[in-house]
Amino acid sequence: MKEISTVDLQHKLENGETIHMIDVREADEVAEGMIDGAVHIPLGEIPERMEELDKATPYVIICRSGGRSGRATEFLNAEGYDVTNMTGGMLAWSGEVVL
Repeated sequence: MKEISTVDLQHKLENGETIHMIDVREADEVAEGMIDGAVHIPLGEIPERMEELDKATPYVIICRSGGRSGRATEFLNAEGYDVTNMTGGMLAWSGEVVL
């Protein structure tokens, strides 16, 4: 499974790289703030909503601590998607968030 640290992701975003991010936390967690530009798809909805994703587009998967995003990354990778898990999740994120 591919992984990226919160620090590396933050540097890429600060350098203007276009990063497609999927936040798999629940709505109440996302309401506390998420990374600007991330798309909210709760973990439980991934199987039914994966057709919204493009297999040619790389995605970074985000959750609270890295566990759920790891499961989503493994699932989507097995389905042929180019996905990377953000290690440490939002607990390790020190960058800006949007409400």
